[in-house]
Amino acid sequence: MTGSSRTSRFIKASPDKVYAAFMDPIALLAWMPPGEMTGRMHDFDGREGGGYRMSLFYPASEPTMRGKTAENEDMVDVRFVALEPARRIVEIVTFQSPDPAFAGEMRIEIRFDAIRGGTEVTFICTDIPSGIRPEDNDTGTQQSLAQLARYLEGS
Repeated sequence: MTGSSRTSRFIKASPDKVYAAFMDPIALLAWMPPGEMTGRMHDFDGREGGGYRMSLFYPASEPTMRGKTAENEDMVDVRFVALEPARRIVEIVTFQSPDPAFAGEMRIEIRFDAIRGGTEVTFICTDIPSGIRPEDNDTGTQQSLAQLARYLEGS
């Protein structure tokens, strides 16, 4: 494990609505895949101790992007360590990859802070595997948060 990143964005929605977008597998597929990636949800259990398995697929228009799991796929297992509705989610993410550079467990704490007119959503990622540059992790998180804003704000 090598790195960490911290990324925040203001979303014009209540903490309850933002939290709900993290606990709905259909919503997750709508906003979580960064940039032009797409996703597939394999399993979802929205309880503390539960979690989900999701595949993210790189677009054909990005032939230089290589997946961690397969040619154009990143598959992740996410375990919910703590769920505090409308306040905080702590999850452990494991990449399914034969490459040891992606091994281990990345910890993500997601905070939902009520601010006038919406919610400040903050991702704090620690223990980022050595095969992922923290700045790339930050960029992907920024892209996902922008899509979350569009999803919840309707623009």
